[in-house]
Amino acid sequence: MRRALELAVTRLGHTSPNPVVGCVLLDADGSTVAEGRHLGAGQPHAEAAALAAAGPRARGTTAVVTLEPCAHQGRTGPCADALLAAGVARVVYAVPDPVPGHAGGAERLRAAGVEVVGGVLREEAERANELWLTATRLGRPCVTWKFGGTLDGRSAAPDGTSRWITGPEARADAHGLRATHDAVLVGSGTLREDDPHLGLRHGVSGRPPLRIVLDRTGSIRPGARVLDDAAPTLVVVGESAARPELPNGHTVLALPETGGRLDLTALTAALYERGLRSVLLEGGARLAAEFASLGMLDRVVAYVAPVLLGGGGRAVLDEFGAGTLSEALRLRLDEVARLGDDVRLVLRSRPLAGGEEPEEAP
Repeated sequence: MRRALELAVTRLGHTSPNPVVGCVLLDADGSTVAEGRHLGAGQPHAEAAALAAAGPRARGTTAVVTLEPCAHQGRTGPCADALLAAGVARVVYAVPDPVPGHAGGAERLRAAGVEVVGGVLREEAERANELWLTATRLGRPCVTWKFGGTLDGRSAAPDGTSRWITGPEARADAHGLRATHDAVLVGSGTLREDDPHLGLRHGVSGRPPLRIVLDRTGSIRPGARVLDDAAPTLVVVGESAARPELPNGHTVLALPETGGRLDLTALTAALYERGLRSVLLEGGARLAAEFASLGMLDRVVAYVAPVLLGGGGRAVLDEFGAGTLSEALRLRLDEVARLGDDVRLVLRSRPLAGGEEPEEAP
């Protein structure tokens, strides 16, 4: 199963609106017959890819797959039927399929006499496919807030300088994180102050995420770095704003406004409708606070540098509005890693759904 998970996560950032899935076929001695992974929407599912690689050798094997084989006819056929047709004798999966109308593959396989074991390494598999699973369960993209800051919670000095608070290892890791998401999002304040590019650098390869800029008044500068041709950009404006003229085929989305702010619930609904299942929020402090106040911060990835700036610098979070300790948003600290001189913290607003014991030992 861990090998199947390794295969799955290589496709993070490439499969939306589909999940990342890996599959390994084993013979009676436990030796690998074939492997497969889902490459992207419209491509064969992981099980079908592994079966195609195995050919007739698939008969009698055990299929180990990170997500319950689907029972749904979409752009590709049901994986449960493909496994039955290939003569697979046993199926071990990690996470039940949460999509209405797609689940039921395990039941179909059992009804046909195939031995099925579910829940194996479920918690690890939930984490590997966390972005898609969160989006599917909530009906909106999974939102990760990423920031780099000092030990005392500052993202810039009083004079506005911020490069570089964190070291090269943390910056490279942050670009790797960016590559796993469907979109990267900033507000107009960050656009004015930092003129970010939001592409992939520091040796990170892969498909650049969609760049999203919240610009309620439609005042984005024609020469802004996000308007180059390195990746597509979506500029989100208020319904009453003038539509900016954008180069390089970039697009504009108009949204309702609430209290002089763009409606973030409408934003996430529109992004989900466009097939986006994960958004990396990179700025700024007020925008992150707004997502937090709406209960739409699913993960926080914080790069903390051993630096003290004291008062007067730019805070990493502003205007969140907790008036007393009991109103604070408490997060689960799940991961800690040292990156050079810095520390990366991964926190979640809710526990993963996994952790159940498997139905039986594989």
